[in-house]
Amino acid sequence: MAQQRHRSTSSRSTSSRSTPAGAGTPARTGGRGATPGRVEGRPASPRPLAVDVDALRELVSPAVAGTGYDLEDLTVTRAGRRLVVQVVVDGDRGVSLHAVAEVSREISAALDAAEAAGAELIRQEYQLEVSSPGVDRPLTRPRHWQRNIGRLVKVSADGRALLGRVSAASDAGVVLDLSGTPETVPYEQLGPGRVQIEFARLDDVSDDDLEEFDEEAELADEAELADEAGEDEQ
Repeated sequence: MAQQRHRSTSSRSTSSRSTPAGAGTPARTGGRGATPGRVEGRPASPRPLAVDVDALRELVSPAVAGTGYDLEDLTVTRAGRRLVVQVVVDGDRGVSLHAVAEVSREISAALDAAEAAGAELIRQEYQLEVSSPGVDRPLTRPRHWQRNIGRLVKVSADGRALLGRVSAASDAGVVLDLSGTPETVPYEQLGPGRVQIEFARLDDVSDDDLEEFDEEAELADEAELADEAGEDEQ
């Protein structure tokens, strides 16, 4: 799974915000006493994320599409004082590390442009992470099946548990090779498909594919080292 972590800090970060004297929530003081406004014995409610996820998805989706890829998922989670914006993209020919870097740049540019125009999509410090889907990603859309033609898949179809190879996929359904017998199954009868790992098929991987994999792994290591170096400098 190709992945790149891109640090992008909003100018509207929590560290640059201040609350005027006499406004906002009263400051908490130290000590072992009860926190004002909190009922003893009950955990504090999680803080709401300072981000408009729906608006963020509407902004990111065309930015991803402009690079020739599809937005598969977008999630926002909290990591300490910052938010982590995780974007998963995919394409007909997969997603290389170079493509992930390109998509990351386009998303960052779109976020910067929106912020410059006054949009408050993310209202605190954040980190953008762009990656391709892993092999454990469930097949739920026609394009997922079309991109996995030739793969062995386990799926529930109309109450039956099937294990077969995807031999064809259209906008209406898929054709599964079930031990030499083809069966066409419409999408409305299919549950989420799961690609099965076949170690015996590793011999079919070409030398060019292996060389590209080694190159991507090397670039990923370099990106991780650069990321760690940046954290040390901070």
